[in-house]
Amino acid sequence: MSIQKYMAFIKAVEYGSFTKAAEVLNYTQSGISRMINDLETEWRVLLLERGRGGVSLTSDGLRLLPQLKRICNEHEILLTQIEELHGIQTGIIRIGTFSSVATHWLPNMIKIFQETYPKINFELLLGDYTEIESWISEGRVDFGFLRLPTKPELETIFLEQDRLLVVIPQDHPLVDCDAFPIDELSNSPFMLLEKGAKAEISEIFEKHNIIPQVHFTTWDDYAIMSMIENGLGISILPELILKRIPYKIIAKELEVPAFRNIGIAMRDKKLLSLSVKKFLEYLQYRKRE
Repeated sequence: MSIQKYMAFIKAVEYGSFTKAAEVLNYTQSGISRMINDLETEWRVLLLERGRGGVSLTSDGLRLLPQLKRICNEHEILLTQIEELHGIQTGIIRIGTFSSVATHWLPNMIKIFQETYPKINFELLLGDYTEIESWISEGRVDFGFLRLPTKPELETIFLEQDRLLVVIPQDHPLVDCDAFPIDELSNSPFMLLEKGAKAEISEIFEKHNIIPQVHFTTWDDYAIMSMIENGLGISILPELILKRIPYKIIAKELEVPAFRNIGIAMRDKKLLSLSVKKFLEYLQYRKRE
């Protein structure tokens, strides 16, 4: 949307920096830069001078800035009036999710959303894929995060492909290998992250005819990582789980790369409340950044 590009330009001018504008608007620095470049390309004018000390207005940028500020102010007024018409000011959004999404995606998404809609509350239900599918089908949640594909009767939106990585202790014999050999998965005690059906890690074993030495099975990814850190075995974990972890462990890509597709599922998008639809728009837009 152009309004986001206008806001990126206004904040870059206000702070004299793409980086500071990105922090305020919850974008990446490259995202802010790209949006302003798009405006300059579309309008065929140079809006900002770039330098080591930051950014500053050109004469053309100075001329256009007041009008862009008026457009953004009017847009905020319009949004407020629309929200009042549709009753989006209050409500609750119920989401089924698994732990890595709840930890690494949702907090920032909810923060951004509540800056515009502070009276919308959230209810998060944590479970495995099978539980989340049931909650969606039963109407217990408005939508859920799942590994795709899921039940054919559910509407889905693809979000991201998440790598599955081998996780080993720091003193493992293969710590210096570029990619972890598939056959070596059966040569160490294995900590299996699974609960219920639709387990992508077991599918890797089946695909390559591997029988692992499973010593421990759980759905608690932090328990798995702690055991690996203490030298009790190895595991395969989604890359999303491995962000900002406190454990001293090593992650390696598999010799034959493996992935899971993460998406959103719902019963019928047309039946969702306006607040839920608006949050899904925020979520999809941010994941494209």
